[in-house]
Amino acid sequence: MVKVTIDGRDLEVSEGTTILDAAAMAGIHIPTLCFMKGLNEIGACRVCVVEVEGYERLFTACNNPVQDGMQIHTNTKKVRDARKTNVELILSEHDTNCAICNRSGNCQLQKVANSLNIFRMLYERNIPQKKSNVKFPLIRDYDKCIKCMRCIQVCDKIQNTNVWDLVNTGSRTTVDVTGLYRLEDADCVLCGQCITHCPVGALRERDDTDRVLEALEDPDRITIAQVAPAIRTAWGESFKINPEFATFRRIVGGLRKIGFDYVFDTDFSADLTIMEEASELLEKVKHPEGQKFPMFTSCCPGWVRYCKAHYPEFVDNLSTAKSPMEMFGALIKTYYANLLGVDPAKIFVVAIMPCVAKKAEAEYPSMKNAEGDPDVDVVLTTREIARLIRADQIDVTSLPESDPDLPLGVGSGAGNIFGATGGVMEAALRTAYYMVNGKNPKPDAFKSVRGQKGWKEEEFELGGKTLKVAVVSGLGNANELLKQMKQGRVSYDFVEVMACPGGCVGGGGQPIREGFEMAPLRAPILYMQDSGSNLRFSHENPSIKQVYQDFLGAPLSEKAEELLHTNHHDWRMPNER
Repeated sequence: MVKVTIDGRDLEVSEGTTILDAAAMAGIHIPTLCFMKGLNEIGACRVCVVEVEGYERLFTACNNPVQDGMQIHTNTKKVRDARKTNVELILSEHDTNCAICNRSGNCQLQKVANSLNIFRMLYERNIPQKKSNVKFPLIRDYDKCIKCMRCIQVCDKIQNTNVWDLVNTGSRTTVDVTGLYRLEDADCVLCGQCITHCPVGALRERDDTDRVLEALEDPDRITIAQVAPAIRTAWGESFKINPEFATFRRIVGGLRKIGFDYVFDTDFSADLTIMEEASELLEKVKHPEGQKFPMFTSCCPGWVRYCKAHYPEFVDNLSTAKSPMEMFGALIKTYYANLLGVDPAKIFVVAIMPCVAKKAEAEYPSMKNAEGDPDVDVVLTTREIARLIRADQIDVTSLPESDPDLPLGVGSGAGNIFGATGGVMEAALRTAYYMVNGKNPKPDAFKSVRGQKGWKEEEFELGGKTLKVAVVSGLGNANELLKQMKQGRVSYDFVEVMACPGGCVGGGGQPIREGFEMAPLRAPILYMQDSGSNLRFSHENPSIKQVYQDFLGAPLSEKAEELLHTNHHDWRMPNER
């Protein structure tokens, strides 16, 4: 323990504690900009500088540990002037047109500049002129980058995708795509974690709200929305309303007010995915000859992109089942179009997802119908649907709750937990158990796969066979698992992978809260909803039974294979051979 004094307050802290953390323990706030605890503690922005008695230079609080007897001052004139100068220099290379920035009101640079009372520009402006491809799902606005390097650290250390890097030298140093590729030519998996960890608006998803508004205003279009499980945990955050009020039924009410003709629950097609994926797994286990193990889940497009780009030898291990979003789109433009008695070309499907990679998935050639039309026309992130609600001047606090439409609006608790890491595995095991034993397990029999740990392993008895399973979230963890598999150090029968840490609840399209990883707070909402549901098994969903009886026949039938399964080799990553 060491004794220090911060702004006249004496305290004792563990040796090695940073000045920033010590100040926080004393209830003293030091502003930061580039800092991310445990990930980006490099003092690049120098906004957190403090004065230490006995030293002429200022210390960055985020990466300098306290020393015994230190006398620290966090708000002297010298400190304030230095912080203000540093932020003014950053602003001189930043597009400060905040009124049309997607992060306006939720921008750390804006917040820091306001707190330092900066209201005019004293330095010559030098705004980068390079432009990004605005048609790509992930857009980089070079004129807003503050070179904090957060995106590099997240991409390298958490996601192991190495898309971003520092380029050039000296005063020309900046952040750009590794190797100076265009972003669309790099092996970006579109997880969107760089977006949610950027403190400003330098990284964002492509905004597709105008396309949706055009479809809503077209009298010849039938507009259908599907809402992913993870949306119900987070959509209210943009409006500062709690999850108890921001229910799924209330977002359904909001979508109806916006003007959608029909609103469905993607939980339904999550149940459908379980029927197909669990059947596929059991077929492989029953007839292992010539099969590749483990079978990997294929619900997460970020993970599929990563596998194809970094470990192409495992692509054939991926389940052929489409994601719930794409299964839903395929059914809407066949089965549901028949129920409505309309031409599928008139239907416009909007998927509301917590994910940026879903925008790319919807555009794959393998995700189109026989006429060449996409099964899902537009994907909106959680952030985009919040912008759409605001654009319609809707007061969410007065929104009535509304039930989704039938028959594709019924989802089980098993489908609901798809949004959390371990949820797909648990839901699949519930139904696989039933398929093998002819009776249901206890709903929470497989709950040991839950939790935020990045790599979990379990063994379960299934039909007299020991099934070895693993659950990973975050592509850095997936990379470690795949490396150990290649080395023969681990082996499994079934593996769930989600690209984003914590699963879809922590997706790259979710609302951004500076300094907080929200997945651990959102996931329990899904499990609470599951435990309170009267329907906790995918195979018991009456709408699932109906669609098989009336249209698909059975899991893995010829019709199911045609509509609900895909070939992952039908499209390529930029550098895929």
